[in-house]
Amino acid sequence: MIESAILIKQGAEARIYTAPFLTRTAIIKERFSKTYRHPTLDKKLTARRVTQEARCLFKCRKSGVDTPVLYFVNTENSTICMEFIQGMIIKDLLISDNEYIQNKEKQDELAEKIGIALAKVHAVDVIHGDLTTSNLMLRESNQSLVIIDFGLSYVSSLPEDKAVDLYVLEKAFLSTHPNSEEMFANILEYYQKNYKASQGILSKLAEVRLRGRKRSMVG
Repeated sequence: MIESAILIKQGAEARIYTAPFLTRTAIIKERFSKTYRHPTLDKKLTARRVTQEARCLFKCRKSGVDTPVLYFVNTENSTICMEFIQGMIIKDLLISDNEYIQNKEKQDELAEKIGIALAKVHAVDVIHGDLTTSNLMLRESNQSLVIIDFGLSYVSSLPEDKAVDLYVLEKAFLSTHPNSEEMFANILEYYQKNYKASQGILSKLAEVRLRGRKRSMVG
């Protein structure tokens, strides 16, 4: 299938392709080997990462989070084949779409969708690991909030891990989208309303923020 695929992105961990799959277009994510590791160890670790990503993706979708549909997983070739999402990346939406840039009501609707989705992800103890506005999308067909790229995801029930997940998203908002403090506060409000165990996580988030500020001051 890789032979007929078109490379659209290459990151530090994987190559992303589009390819035909049955009657539709699919995304193929291929993790590549790390030459500095022993080949046997590398194959084992890569297969584990592929499996872990697929499980987290499936677990979130089963809990009601909109994520790409999994088509198949091949641990031998370190590939995951999944649904190609037709839609708009939230980063682009908040940078270039005036309807969202200038409309507080639209921003609040989006904050609600993000907060509820994150609540569902953390309720099943999945840590995304790379929450940015580049990994959030709105489906073209129904404007549903889609979370993508679970490449760094893992399972943890620790409030600290969930707090760090939220902190990563907060940093992404504040560094990429000026004057987005109110919108992120709304995301946390909807997160809290939709996740019973959120109080301990938000308390941890305050600690994580404090540590982050101290690190910035020290340099």
